Amino acid sequence: QVHLVESGGGLVQAGGSLRLSCAASGRIFSVNAMGWYRRAPGKQRELVAEITSGGSTNYADSVKGRFTISRDNAKNTVALQMNRLKPEDTAVYYCVSKTVLTSTGIADYWGQGTQVTVSS
Repeated sequence: QVHLVESGGGLVQAGGSLRLSCAASGRIFSVNAMGWYRRAPGKQRELVAEITSGGSTNYADSVKGRFTISRDNAKNTVALQMNRLKPEDTAVYYCVSKTVLTSTGIADYWGQGTQVTVSS
């Protein structure tokens, strides 16, 4: 079984920074993409950023130039550096590992979420 543990959420003032981290553990053979989604109150979950095992990245337009995603393939960890935060970035952020190959098959795995609150 694969477990994702997130850390780094919290409360920050607008213009500030936070760094989210996520570690996937278990009998993992390989992971395709890792990334972050978020769900703001009253809104649907949306992609924030993701990164493939080859290092290709994809960002939501709303975070381009402010957020940076990085990954350590050997440790199955992913991080999201969030700078110049805005109140509209307030949401629960979820880590995801996509197309994870284990001894039992292939699946996507999600973390429990970490709250990010940006005050104005």
